[in-house]
Amino acid sequence: MEQDALDKDNQIQALTRKNQVLEDELEKIESELNENKKIASDAHNLKSSNENYTKKNSMLEEELETSHATLKETTLKLRETDVKAETLEKKVTSLEKEKADLESKFEELEEKYQKATAELEEISAQLESL
Repeated sequence: MEQDALDKDNQIQALTRKNQVLEDELEKIESELNENKKIASDAHNLKSSNENYTKKNSMLEEELETSHATLKETTLKLRETDVKAETLEKKVTSLEKEKADLESKFEELEEKYQKATAELEEISAQLESL
């Protein structure tokens, strides 16, 4: 009986140790489970953030393409405007030269007119004195 009791005590101690080991393993597994849940939650949050950043990136790329197209269009218009400005500057220079030529002709004709008027007055004076 004593031997039986001793065997039973040994079995109880073995089962108690086994139970303690299993409880320790359970705690370890629960801790790992909580960590894995936290990691899964973090992964989900990162996935959401990544999706948001991907959408923002797509929007920014579209805006960049639009801006690039606008820049090309504006550059083309600027070049056209520069060409028109050069043409108009040449016209202005040409008109200024033509104006200077006409002014000099006007001065020559004015001088001739003054001479002719003076000559006419001289002839008139001579006729009156006769």
